[in-house]
Amino acid sequence: MTVDGVDEPGDIARRVAGAALRSRDVADLSAGAFGTLSTPVPGGRVRGVAVRADSVEVGVVVHFGRPLPEIAGGLRRELAPLAGGRAVHISVEDVVAGAAGTGTGPRS
Repeated sequence: MTVDGVDEPGDIARRVAGAALRSRDVADLSAGAFGTLSTPVPGGRVRGVAVRADSVEVGVVVHFGRPLPEIAGGLRRELAPLAGGRAVHISVEDVVAGAAGTGTGPRS
C-alpha cells in the first residue's frame, strides 16, 4: 500500500524478497543469526529483508560457484529500484553446494 506517495515497508519487503528469490544465484533468504533481518507485516514477517528508514538489508543464502562480491553487486543493482530510494545492503549469510540452477540447494 502507498501512503502519501510513499510505499509501506511491508510492500517494499515483499517486492525485494520476491525479486531476490528469483535470482538464479540465490538459494534462499536468511534472517541472520539473530533473526534481525526481517520486516513485520500483517500476519507475520518477511524473513530475510529488513526495511529501515534509510536502507534495506537483505540476507541471502547463495549457490556456490560465482564470486560473492559479484553476486552481491548484481543483487544490489537489481533490487535498488524496488527499495523506495533507500540504500540496499546485501549480506551473504551462507553458501550452499551445487551451482546455481542445478536444483541441489534448499529451493530446488
